Amino acid sequence: MNKIEETFNFEHHTAIVNDIRLHYVMAGSGEPIVLLHGWPQTWYEWKDIIPALAQSYTVIVPDLRGAGLSDKPVTGYDKLTLAQDIYLLVEQLGFKEVSLVGHDIGAMVAFTYANEYPEDVKKLVLLDALLPGFGLEQLMDVANGGMWHFGFHMVDDLPEALVTGREYQYLNHYFKKLSYNPTSIKEEDVAEYVRQYSKPGALRGGFNYYRTLLEDGHYNQQYKERKLKMPILAYGGETSTGDYFRQSLLPIADHVEGGSIPECGHYIAEEQPEFLINALTKFLSQS
Repeated sequence: MNKIEETFNFEHHTAIVNDIRLHYVMAGSGEPIVLLHGWPQTWYEWKDIIPALAQSYTVIVPDLRGAGLSDKPVTGYDKLTLAQDIYLLVEQLGFKEVSLVGHDIGAMVAFTYANEYPEDVKKLVLLDALLPGFGLEQLMDVANGGMWHFGFHMVDDLPEALVTGREYQYLNHYFKKLSYNPTSIKEEDVAEYVRQYSKPGALRGGFNYYRTLLEDGHYNQQYKERKLKMPILAYGGETSTGDYFRQSLLPIADHVEGGSIPECGHYIAEEQPEFLINALTKFLSQS
């Protein structure tokens, strides 16, 4: 554990699930809530959210396989396997029904978890992502204004070769470009993410989240046959997916609220933590 991690009074643990070691942070007591991070982030993205939620809930914050202090195997980055990792972790911790909060890649994992284990998800919160099979492919279409990095990350081996040794330049580009206010992601926070993604296998793990996206989209087509029944909260940042994200979920879910967060880009938990804390507190406490 480094000084950054020691600054926050969270308990750090590891568990063996799906034949890998997952690192996770726990805090608080009460009903369980699982927070799932995006790329290029780790559990640390939720550092400003955990203390408020921990006043009323047991907060479980894993590093996904391939990220942070979790193992970084070569395979298993499809969102079904990632969801199984988290489901088995929850089961090992002695919980059954949980609320899920996912951002970016974590939102894709949370969506798969909710579809695979709908009876075990009390509430679902999805933050600033488009989902494979339900709008993400349009965002990946560079010829029609989509974002170029999806294709780059999906190429075998090349991204690792080009980014290794330049982790700060590459990751900092995303934090600055995709934020509403480029200074909202502090330099010490960027340094923490760079430290984690400079570890052996971490870049490969992060890019592997993208290399499975087409497979994920094909797999997700089966979810069109039934709608999610649990309450869902979906928010996008004003200068990112905005309310379009919530709207993209309406055909596949019965109860979706949320919208667009003003003066916010992609990194909601770090750009607008107070807004998110208030929204989560209200949504999770509703009967």
